[in-house]
Amino acid sequence: MAKDSSFDVVSQVNMQEVDNAYQQAARELTQRYDLKGSGAAIELSKPEKTFTVTAPADFVARQVIDILNSKFVKRGVDLKSVSWAEPQAASGGSVRIVGRIVEGIDQDTAKKINKDIKGTKLKVKVTIESDKLRVSSPSRDTLQQVIAFLRDQDYGQPLQYVNYR
Repeated sequence: MAKDSSFDVVSQVNMQEVDNAYQQAARELTQRYDLKGSGAAIELSKPEKTFTVTAPADFVARQVIDILNSKFVKRGVDLKSVSWAEPQAASGGSVRIVGRIVEGIDQDTAKKINKDIKGTKLKVKVTIESDKLRVSSPSRDTLQQVIAFLRDQDYGQPLQYVNYR
């Protein structure tokens, strides 16, 4: 009997590239004439995997986020990997926006992906393993069809397909 082929569906972010993008954005904040001395700042907390943008106004905070997003694109980090919260009022009339780096697939999203794969009626077996999904099938062509199907879907976070065997 032939051994089943499989691959894993994961959601991972390269934290080194995130850190590089953060460093470049922080440097640009100190050098751009329209933001220099404006009181806008950005901080990265690596253990908590969060960004904190503080600015004197919502408009300026959005500019800082746009700068950070442009650095993410240049470094190859998917923009869906950061979810930004709503602006909060901070001391001195300033605004604070917190962004969280999304890693791993939560249970609700995993169940939705599982349901969507089962809805394709392809002969595959899907197993949810903590923060990833393992998809297996005797046919490699079927696995390729599942990957193509998942690339067309939007689950609000970037998905990678690893350990293809």
